Amino acid sequence: MHLPHFVVKQKLTMMVNRYEVSESDASGNPTRLMALAEQKRMAFKEQVTFYADAGKSRPVFGFKARKKIDLNAGYDITDEGGAQIGFFRKDFGASLLRSTFHIEGPGYSGTGRERNQVVGLLRRLTELDFIPIHFDFVDAEGNALFSVERKMSFGDRYRVSVPDERVDFRVAAAVAVGLDALMSR
Repeated sequence: MHLPHFVVKQKLTMMVNRYEVSESDASGNPTRLMALAEQKRMAFKEQVTFYADAGKSRPVFGFKARKKIDLNAGYDITDEGGAQIGFFRKDFGASLLRSTFHIEGPGYSGTGRERNQVVGLLRRLTELDFIPIHFDFVDAEGNALFSVERKMSFGDRYRVSVPDERVDFRVAAAVAVGLDALMSR
């Protein structure tokens, strides 16, 4: 399922990080809730499940670490039946200067990097959570797969643009939430 653009909003509470994934109009305004996930605060971030509604009555997709403690192991993205629809991992070596992730899905693979190395270094040195984060994911030929842009606000809000129709919105949404969770480590 392809969505050309959507938003991911994180709502912080005392006990959980809540992520809402909504389809959006071209201006980035949320129009329809597509999925939500909750993650216990201070818990290991090895698995996140997205549900169709706040009652958590039906899981629709998720991601899970291949290994528990290995930070380079990567995450399998699965559909509601548990079938793999994608994969991503942080490249910790390349991420020392500029956060870098690798992604795979049906018919494509690519790399995502922080758009601005100076902002990335500033974010690392100051640990200020409100600094905007922008990632661009491209395939081996340099074609845009998708981008994730964190807007400066209280509570993280990400705008995700997906020009490549091969990229399932569930994969892009899982990566956007994964970026938020992994950038907080």
